[in-house]
Amino acid sequence: MRRIEAEDHDEARFMRRALRLAERGRGHVSPNPVVGALVVHHGNVVGEGWHRACGAPHAEAMALERAGRRARGATLYVTLEPCGHYGRTPPCVNAILSAGVRRCCVALKDPHAIVNGRGVRRLRAAGVRVELGLCAELARRVLGGYWMLHTRGRPRVTLKLASSLDGRIAPAGGFARRGRERWLTGPRARLEAHRLRAVSDVVVVGSGTAASDDPRLTPRGVGALRAPLRVVCDTHLRLPLTLKLFGAPLASGTVVACGPRASRRRQAALESRGVRVWRLRATRAGVSPRALLERLGREGFYDVLVEGGARLAASWTEAGVVDRIALFAAPRLLGAAGLSWSPRVAAGWRGRVVEHRILGSDAFSLVEGEA
Repeated sequence: MRRIEAEDHDEARFMRRALRLAERGRGHVSPNPVVGALVVHHGNVVGEGWHRACGAPHAEAMALERAGRRARGATLYVTLEPCGHYGRTPPCVNAILSAGVRRCCVALKDPHAIVNGRGVRRLRAAGVRVELGLCAELARRVLGGYWMLHTRGRPRVTLKLASSLDGRIAPAGGFARRGRERWLTGPRARLEAHRLRAVSDVVVVGSGTAASDDPRLTPRGVGALRAPLRVVCDTHLRLPLTLKLFGAPLASGTVVACGPRASRRRQAALESRGVRVWRLRATRAGVSPRALLERLGREGFYDVLVEGGARLAASWTEAGVVDRIALFAAPRLLGAAGLSWSPRVAAGWRGRVVEHRILGSDAFSLVEGEA
């Protein structure tokens, strides 16, 4: 069977459309991956679909249902290998064979151990022409944390930073002492930050941010259908029990990650409120980022958003686990007395800008680290 090496213009156009469809499921399908599919007959799109929610029909089934009889003899473009096993839904391979699809273009083989080539083999054994690798690099980026967890053994980490032009994240003394001024960036940038939460499985903050800001860490104003798991790194379990994260209704969706020597009494007090406490390895800088990621991976989480503060950002960068940086830049200067996130960061992190937008008076850049 031919493997696609040079991407034909029309072929790539169809697969890119399928990848855009896949993005519609982001934030709604976890722990499943985002997937898009397109049914094309004689150069015309006759059906399209995406995975809408965990437990809902997969992208292939949705696209084939919309295509109906026109799927017979058609080509199916799908961003991830069709499943060949029973889970919450029947195997997509069965639907493809029943529809009479002649050819299947797959961006990536599914790295999950339960799939990992099984769907492709079943399709080929049944006489369907299967071609792999169309828009593969873009598909890996879209799959994000799902791909990372099943190929590298840990979730993908995005570090969110809001910075002034001179690299400061807050005025000296923080925003609490600045009267009515509470944020570095404007409303459009803050809305984008909430969108980042909405499409993440986990949001992580340090004890300093939790104590000073008393955040809820929930996505607001973006139509989110679910809230990410909220994780606070508090090595010694010293945070006050009066924080919003530890009260109803947020406690049940909050985890406190602490070191092995943290107070058992404080742990019991948190757990009595419904907060989960994870005892993990600790380093001199606090809870080990790698230990926390290992635990999150075992729990089935793919995309982790690290929101702050400065010490947490530095420790995760130094640990070598930051895969992307979402940088919000405000057009202002805070001066040398302002708080900086970077003094302890080891040099060497490099990346490339994959997205750049102007949000009101602020700028947003998404930077992917080099592998």
